[in-house]
Amino acid sequence: MVVAVRVFKKTTPNGKVTIYLGKREFLDHLDYIDPIDGVVVVENDYLKGRKVYGQVVTTYRYGREEDEVMGVKFSKEMVIASGQIVPKKNEKQELTAIQEKLVKKLAPNAYPFTFNFPEMAPSSVTLQPDVKEEGKPLGIEYTLKIYVADNEEDVGHKRSTVALSIKKTQSAPHTHSIRQPSSIVSKGFTFSSGKINLEVTLGKEIFYHGEKIPASVVVTNNSRKAVRNIKVYIVQHCEVTMVNAQFSKYVASLETREGCPITPGAAFTKTFNLTPLASNNRDRRGIALDGYLKDEEINLASSTLVPEGKCPADAIGIVVSYSLRVKLNCGTLGGELVTDVPLKLLNPALGTIEAEKAKSLKKLKSIEIEYKNSFGDDDDLIENYARMRNNQSD
Repeated sequence: MVVAVRVFKKTTPNGKVTIYLGKREFLDHLDYIDPIDGVVVVENDYLKGRKVYGQVVTTYRYGREEDEVMGVKFSKEMVIASGQIVPKKNEKQELTAIQEKLVKKLAPNAYPFTFNFPEMAPSSVTLQPDVKEEGKPLGIEYTLKIYVADNEEDVGHKRSTVALSIKKTQSAPHTHSIRQPSSIVSKGFTFSSGKINLEVTLGKEIFYHGEKIPASVVVTNNSRKAVRNIKVYIVQHCEVTMVNAQFSKYVASLETREGCPITPGAAFTKTFNLTPLASNNRDRRGIALDGYLKDEEINLASSTLVPEGKCPADAIGIVVSYSLRVKLNCGTLGGELVTDVPLKLLNPALGTIEAEKAKSLKKLKSIEIEYKNSFGDDDDLIENYARMRNNQSD
């Protein structure tokens, strides 16, 4: 039996130091975050008394790069984890499964390392730029940096420095709430009696990327006005905590006149289905997307989750939430009746059937991308190590 292990590899420009990572996407489970575990390989007799250091750097860009003038910067770069890798400071470091395999295969010049994200670290999010905009997009990104220097304060030289983009994500919890979010609102009119009642109900609270979101809409017209049409939206709400800015964007919508006009004394019931997709919003500036790596499928940004006992207001970075909005058009003088029902849009939890389906689809697309790029240069090389389990050594 052959088991293929996918490993990400990147080497310094001088070819002396190489970094190996088993994955570049690290999951926030709310009660803990996956550690950044990898291995550094250093060429024989290269260091000559120098040391190898590592850093995890987050860049929070909250303004356009082209607007940075007179030394004013609209980004903040922070080192959230750092440490010495070579020579080892911690001889009793516990190795993960992927580190054991790499150290066994790449020894004796292989040095394992582990870094941890701080609690409540923001997830990787990118705000989609306009097609005409140049420069780096707004959002939060993470980079793993390995460099050779005499001491930790030394910035090192570009020839002996390697940086690899990584990302931090969140997924749906394994246990789902059975709550069905709903909203009931009504609207009265100044110069006529009676009200229009609107009830909107969702079948569940958590939906996965690419999944249809069904909304049950019930309209009861006890007024003298008529409902001309119905509009249904999925709304993405974003809060950029660094500048205390908030904005909302429609990521899916539909408008219908089915059953309209809903005349006085009439009632209307229907289930509307919407599917919010990043592919349907490619040309829209400001849509929040999950942080993505090169040649990777892009999703809308996942809803921001906070650990139990923490206040949602404590979340930092770019905080994302979603709601389903229904609008009833009651005519020029009647105005609109509007309600929002909150929902969560997330990736499926690891180990679930939905997660396995998403993983299989992602693997197929990855194979297609690797084939397309097989004749070009790529900074992020991918190696596959096969482990033979028929009584053979690695």
